[in-house]
Amino acid sequence: MTFNAVRKVALAMEGVEESTWYGTAAFKVHGAGIARLKEDGKSLVVRVDFEQRRELMEADPETYYITDHYLNYPAVLVCLSRVDAAAMRDLLRGACRFVAGEQRKRRAK
Repeated sequence: MTFNAVRKVALAMEGVEESTWYGTAAFKVHGAGIARLKEDGKSLVVRVDFEQRRELMEADPETYYITDHYLNYPAVLVCLSRVDAAAMRDLLRGACRFVAGEQRKRRAK
């Protein structure tokens, strides 16, 4: 996938808007980041919980990975050249649910 293909998938989803996040192109829902282009331009940072990240990385470590920087953040890096549109759509939908859950937790405090 290219980032333009990711853009089409993301912007077709309800409530997703294009923005920037840490200086790179990104997608947000209600101002909360769900995914952003990594600085290398070859990977996407996608918000997921730690369990899902582990499962993705175990199932396909060439597509889903992390760097030391992301060890303590609920996110996975996705190699764009190895992921297809259906998997990306599922990831972004999951990221929207994850972020919505995080927002509910913050409001409940």
